[in-house]
Amino acid sequence: MQFFRAQGADRIALSDAGLSPGFPESARLPRRSSAVTHRDLTSDQRIREATFQCFSDSYSHSPAHTLTANEWKKLLQWLDVSGLALYFLDRITQIGQRDSLPAAVVNRLERNQIENCQRTQGLIEEAVRLHQGFQSAGLSYAVMKGISLYPVSVPRPELRHQFDLDFLIAENDAPAARSVLERHGYTLFAISGRSLEFKKGQTPHVAAKDLYRDLPYRGVELHFEVNSSGMPLRLHRAVLREICGIMMPVLSPVDLFLGQAMHALKDISGPFLRASHLLEFYRHVLARRDDIGFWEELRQRACEDKRTRLAIGVATYLTTSVLGDFAPQALTSWTMDELPPPIKLWLDLYGRAAIFQVPPGSKRYLRLREELEIASGGGRGSQKLSVLSFGMPKAVIQATPGETFSTRVARYGVQTRFLASRVCFHLIEGSRFVLESRRWNRLRSNLS
Repeated sequence: MQFFRAQGADRIALSDAGLSPGFPESARLPRRSSAVTHRDLTSDQRIREATFQCFSDSYSHSPAHTLTANEWKKLLQWLDVSGLALYFLDRITQIGQRDSLPAAVVNRLERNQIENCQRTQGLIEEAVRLHQGFQSAGLSYAVMKGISLYPVSVPRPELRHQFDLDFLIAENDAPAARSVLERHGYTLFAISGRSLEFKKGQTPHVAAKDLYRDLPYRGVELHFEVNSSGMPLRLHRAVLREICGIMMPVLSPVDLFLGQAMHALKDISGPFLRASHLLEFYRHVLARRDDIGFWEELRQRACEDKRTRLAIGVATYLTTSVLGDFAPQALTSWTMDELPPPIKLWLDLYGRAAIFQVPPGSKRYLRLREELEIASGGGRGSQKLSVLSFGMPKAVIQATPGETFSTRVARYGVQTRFLASRVCFHLIEGSRFVLESRRWNRLRSNLS
């Protein structure tokens, strides 16, 4: 049975939602908490789930139903914001189902892929310029995330929709690194903990159709590493790798995986989760599945760090709930299998809905953050005060010297629309959060 079956110019067949009958018995799901029913998915979310399941290594074709043109339009929009659109085109080509898609859909995705190839090349060229600047200044640094995930998590760099460049920098090199970026036209946009965010080439006139284009806009994040414990730094373990013909310092294999898991947890415990981060984590684990030495080194490095164990466990549990069993026992035995019951309860109730929602997401993540804080040794209740409170958001686009009046008006318009959307989000999702509190508290109390 084909995964897709075209029926006219505006219809497409898609496998039934949920873990389909085509999956083998070995593709088990995590054991759910007793008497727990996960939050019901909408019809659109079930379509997204069925689409996401085609990435499973255990996927086999199953009975299908047709998708209307409007449903397909909404699915494409979700694939865009989730970072999966180009991965999806690559996957259906790989499983021999490309011809089952309507021609208009294939043409659209192919155009996006061509544009993203140019965008990726532009980012690589920018990375080279910054590498040269960092090296000339004698900085201690390494590439984080992004292109360093190739080829373990990302088959080809041009399939990943990357927004910015991330570098790990020794804290003592922060002033010099900032000077390098400023010489390349970047301005400081935001400071968050030990991270600095820089931007250049911002414009208020970016349309949805330009999502994959190589626009002048660039973003860079510098993450500083401090040697306060006297332990070896990640920068000391960095290795040189040739990526796209360029020698780059990147994190060691274990540090790369740990960083990916922590980034996935940050995403899962936030208002909107980009499903592509789970797919990349899934592919990373599969690539290392039989590498016993890797898992042993990982365990030695991370098993004493509660937050790290939680990050790996949460990402593995949630990914398994949709794509089936994929992680080796050498990983799950001390991470996923050891998750506290309240965290498993949240993942069972809200995890799948979190994967398949659209921006701006929901506020249910606050409960997960609270449970993570408890499991990490913190107190309970620290997140409750922020449910219905919000402050003024930072500027979406910063003013630039000499900007025209029309640009200023457009910039104010973007900021006003963003502020209005945030007010709606806090009011609507905050109310939903409060209404769901009774059910959550009842189910959580039953765990003890």
